[in-house]
Amino acid sequence: MPFRLRYLAHDFELPEGPFVIGRSGDCQLSLDDPLVSRRHATLQVRNDGVALHDLESRNGVYVNGTRISGQRELTDGDRIIIGSQEMLLYGGEESRPHDAYGVEFRRATATLGAMALTEMRKMSDDPTELTSPTGDGGSKGFQSLRLLASLADKALAMGRSEEAERILQTVLIDILSRARTNVPLEMPAAELAARYAARLAGATTKGTWVNYAFELFTIARRPLPGPVVDELYTVVRRVKTLDIQPLRIYLDDLRRMAPSFGPTERFLMQRIEGLERLVAAK
Repeated sequence: MPFRLRYLAHDFELPEGPFVIGRSGDCQLSLDDPLVSRRHATLQVRNDGVALHDLESRNGVYVNGTRISGQRELTDGDRIIIGSQEMLLYGGEESRPHDAYGVEFRRATATLGAMALTEMRKMSDDPTELTSPTGDGGSKGFQSLRLLASLADKALAMGRSEEAERILQTVLIDILSRARTNVPLEMPAAELAARYAARLAGATTKGTWVNYAFELFTIARRPLPGPVVDELYTVVRRVKTLDIQPLRIYLDDLRRMAPSFGPTERFLMQRIEGLERLVAAK
């Protein structure tokens, strides 16, 4: 019985023997993902089955939402998460129905989203965990959010805006809720959250995600990053209904802080004031 690995809507037929997955170009499946080790895992393919081995990777390997230890025998339909990449193993002569991958994708992302949220909450309860470096340029909390953002990008690329929203909304709302209760904001995570709130607003045309960015950075007490402001200029034209009050509250706070701003921050504030005029004219 031939086995196949489905990744990014492409099927890879697995020959008998080892099939190595990792970041290195020498792997049979090379993944461009900073969360993936150079040689992360291997599929040992036999005529009667497939075994998955974690090659002592830094971030582990997950099968159906559970981190494996060492080796795990796989069965038809198992979902594999390596870094932020999701793939599906199946066997048999006939392909699955066209939307089966979408079903599996939804199940996998729901599971992974719950796992990442649990980890972020645990780390938020211990500020040293939330801000401790991972060795690749970001904190653990930021890396958890970035992992989900990568999955949301795949959903958006497939035109699945509702799926992208489902992947991110619980974690994004949790970040804002904690900020409201004075849990310190990690700025890389806040900037990433605002960026993806803007993307969700553009994809879903929901004004609540626009206001999410304004409220989050009202709490952060600083101007939104330039790329987010640029994206919002496009997004607010597409959103059907938008409450201007959160933007005005945000701008009132920025104006009070303006005497301490440098040239870049003052320029960003002027750009955000332009957003106010754009929204008011709708």
